[in-house]
Amino acid sequence: MGKMKDKAIVERNKKIEVPEYAEDQALLADGFEDALIGFGTHFNHAVAIYDYDKCIDILIAMFKKDAEFERKDVEQRDLYLEAIEYMDFNVTGGWVGPNTPVFLRDRRG
Repeated sequence: MGKMKDKAIVERNKKIEVPEYAEDQALLADGFEDALIGFGTHFNHAVAIYDYDKCIDILIAMFKKDAEFERKDVEQRDLYLEAIEYMDFNVTGGWVGPNTPVFLRDRRG
């Protein structure tokens, strides 16, 4: 996770404007720039908010590029389950302080 101070990660995702309150506080999840949907606060701490499902898509694409997953016998379902396991253990399962990002699971649709 990286601090917002350099803004380089957010600048790649031009649709997100960084609010002033988040500039020096919000932590970003490396590699998930395209899943960033906004910023919010949690007990007066700025947090970055990500689309959980988009993060899963990013991980699947990353796994497909990985030599281990280039085998033809790996099915899309296996990649999906691997991405869920990785996301839940390594990303959403981590706590890096009060500015830890939030990963939104939109179950309305």
